[in-house]
Amino acid sequence: MPSPRRLSAAEAAALVRSVDSLAIPLGPGQPQDFLHALGERDDYSELVVGAALLTGFYSVFARRGVRLLSAFHGPVERALRAQGHDVRFVPGDFRRAGPILRRMRPRIMATSATPPDASGMLSLSLHAGGTVDEILAAGRDPERLLVVEVNPKLPRTLGLPPAHPHAIPLEIVDVLIESERTPICLPESEPNPVEHAIAEHARRFIPDGATLQTGIGGVPSEIVKILARSELGDFGVHSEMFTDGLMALHRAGKVTNRKGLGNGYDGVSICTFAMGTAELYAWLDGNEEVRFVPVELVNDPGVIARNRRMVSINGALTIDLCGQVAADTLNGRQWSGIGGHEDFVAGGAMSEGGHSLVCLPAAASVNGELVSRIESRLVAGACVTTPRHQVDVIVTEYGAAELAGRTIDERAEALIAIAHPAFRERLRAEAHELLAWRMS
Repeated sequence: MPSPRRLSAAEAAALVRSVDSLAIPLGPGQPQDFLHALGERDDYSELVVGAALLTGFYSVFARRGVRLLSAFHGPVERALRAQGHDVRFVPGDFRRAGPILRRMRPRIMATSATPPDASGMLSLSLHAGGTVDEILAAGRDPERLLVVEVNPKLPRTLGLPPAHPHAIPLEIVDVLIESERTPICLPESEPNPVEHAIAEHARRFIPDGATLQTGIGGVPSEIVKILARSELGDFGVHSEMFTDGLMALHRAGKVTNRKGLGNGYDGVSICTFAMGTAELYAWLDGNEEVRFVPVELVNDPGVIARNRRMVSINGALTIDLCGQVAADTLNGRQWSGIGGHEDFVAGGAMSEGGHSLVCLPAAASVNGELVSRIESRLVAGACVTTPRHQVDVIVTEYGAAELAGRTIDERAEALIAIAHPAFRERLRAEAHELLAWRMS
């Protein structure tokens, strides 16, 4: 087969038509130089780009004629929308990214990767996610274009070959861009007192030998730090995202990965993407203890539930007294995305001896006013990320509410008990009215 064309980012960007379709991976899998080069053009008529969680401000998405279809909003997507640019949310959990991409069938797939190894394989580095199948399909289809931006600063990470090698052969690449850009990092933040209190309440639901899933933020980071210092151990990792906190748990000698799952998942930590500090990326480089697997397997609730004592740790924006969780919309606006929220809540709660924990501060300050994040009803415009029947345990700085198996009135009482004290009386009065209607 012919060798790929080795082009500059600008030359590769020139191959994109004024009317075209393009897809890129979530976050750390995005080809930065290629995206910046696309922003140097202003001749687009209808360029549709599928993406999720942009990791930088790429001016292409501010160009007339460019539409961004985002499956997960972050600060960049929110800023672009606020400025009036064409950014639209595609509802769907992370596990459905593959099927959505197959229906979209973009003419161009673009991704970052490491330079080829001695056997001509390019590691997909920090992202497996839901784009692997379409990357391979585009590379093998003469009517489509596969653009790969290789960067020696990216860690060469491993999959589970032969079925999931987490690498693509050089021979299927159409265009190769060489980059020296520093990978996008996510700095660790120190937990505040509220986050520490939430973590302390959460830790009592994590048994010795638990399999863990954590994500971004001060609470999950503090939980794994507490676990690293504790007497507990023999942990496993089965997590959508691999973080600095999970690295710290490995370094503390607390991870054995005796998860009892089989299929090559035992003995290694499983994830579908990683994002964190430069220290994390250096630690992941060539590390056989961590394996990157496509999201449709990592986030499968049935697979999650079969892990030994699975404990999932997720966040939320607001919760109502029935236990409905809104984790991706705020005041009617798209704030983040669905990701693996419902999958890990369902899988953790169904695991023998496990739990799913949804953690959030009891209140927030909005324009100088204290607002409860536990409400009798979700506000107008809020969308349910995870339905009430999936929810197991809710944790705030005031304690934990165990909801699974409880009646609606028992759920309300448990949630009011962990609400901010300033709002409990109001919530109790509203619950009386609400439950009278619900129970009639």
